[in-house]
Amino acid sequence: MASLPDHELTIGALSAESGCKVPTIRYYEKIGLLPEPLRTGGNQRRYRQSHLKCLQFICHGRELGFSLDAIRELLSLNSPSSCQRADQIVHQHLSDIEGKIERLLGLKAELSAMLHACETSQTYDCRVIEILSDHSQCVAKKH
Repeated sequence: MASLPDHELTIGALSAESGCKVPTIRYYEKIGLLPEPLRTGGNQRRYRQSHLKCLQFICHGRELGFSLDAIRELLSLNSPSSCQRADQIVHQHLSDIEGKIERLLGLKAELSAMLHACETSQTYDCRVIEILSDHSQCVAKKH
């Protein structure tokens, strides 16, 4: 099998280099997040190092929990004055994560209280089922 030039990668090689699955790469292309690669006469995709760097950026952003829209906007920022907008995007994402953490801590406290009620109950009825059936028994009333 003939090897590709150093600057070109097949979709399989791009997947291996980036750790991103082939269907996901195709999806990112389809939605315009990853630029479409050149194609050979046989219609096979040929990716460049710029595709790999872009894909690594996307994958890292996803690992950090950024939405595809946020990643799209971050990818579009390419001037020194764009740093302020990038900071705004990250600040909003951090704020969203802090809100999720707060809600999860509330859920943890509620479930812990539910289990504690079950462990200390002298009745033959399951306190977990009772509490789940009657929201008024919850420690925190709104979720």
